[in-house]
Amino acid sequence: MGAVNRDGVKEYLLGLQDRICAELVAEDGGSFREDAWEREQGGGGRTRVLEGEVIEKAGVNFSHVVGDELPRAASARRPELAGRGFEAMGVSVIVHPRNPYAPTSHANVRFFVAEKEGEDAVWWFGGGFDLTPFYGFEEDAVHWHRAARAACEPFGQEMYPRLKEGCDEYFYLQHRQEPRGVGGLFYDDLNEGGFERCFDFTRSVGDAYMAAYLPILQRRKDHDYGERQREFQLYRRGRYVEFNLVYDRGTLFGLQSGGRTESILVSLPPLVRWAYDWRPEEGSEEARLYEVFLKPRDWAD
Repeated sequence: MGAVNRDGVKEYLLGLQDRICAELVAEDGGSFREDAWEREQGGGGRTRVLEGEVIEKAGVNFSHVVGDELPRAASARRPELAGRGFEAMGVSVIVHPRNPYAPTSHANVRFFVAEKEGEDAVWWFGGGFDLTPFYGFEEDAVHWHRAARAACEPFGQEMYPRLKEGCDEYFYLQHRQEPRGVGGLFYDDLNEGGFERCFDFTRSVGDAYMAAYLPILQRRKDHDYGERQREFQLYRRGRYVEFNLVYDRGTLFGLQSGGRTESILVSLPPLVRWAYDWRPEEGSEEARLYEVFLKPRDWAD
């Protein structure tokens, strides 16, 4: 473990949080509220929340927590690590724009170490980003996925298709039998090639997020909309809530590890609605979301 630079990872993550917040403030004109918090079992973090004009709600969180036993959400896929102590740090981002034509976006990069006395420590990186439109635009989906591919290209031609497929599989609501959005990148348990390579890759993903998202937000933030579009946005936000509370590993890890609940659930949208057995009108913009954008597709090409 001598080659693992935990302090370097933490320094990068804190800087990433600062940079993302600065860019969102420049776009919105508002300001973030910051809550620094400590966790009784060890560690803490800083939660930043923006509620503005362009951005109805954004959460940009840094957390660094330690514990005596990995939560189930972290050990379920690697049962051999159950019972180990852990150290976990990461930055998570969620942006819910006010305009229904501007998509919600999410990003996360994280680092884990699982340790047990008398045995070698096990470390890995995880992360990615995904886009959730309500009204789809092909140029947005293409730009998003080309930015994702560019972040992966220095690390091998196989990385982007592998992580895109991982994203399509992960951000899928099984009970609805539909994707959450148009996907992006998702990876977990990354330790192949050594610490420096994995850290470099995670930095590439983290640094690519705002370059992927900001041009889309700028194109769509002033699009004309009415009550119909707002109602559909709130309805589709319900899918976001369902995924985060039922499937999302980060949410489950935070809750199971005794994290700060307000920080964990900051990813949820401020307003949302559910409607019984609602179906889009045939030929409508709303129907096009389901027919064109909520289907896995090779957007980058």
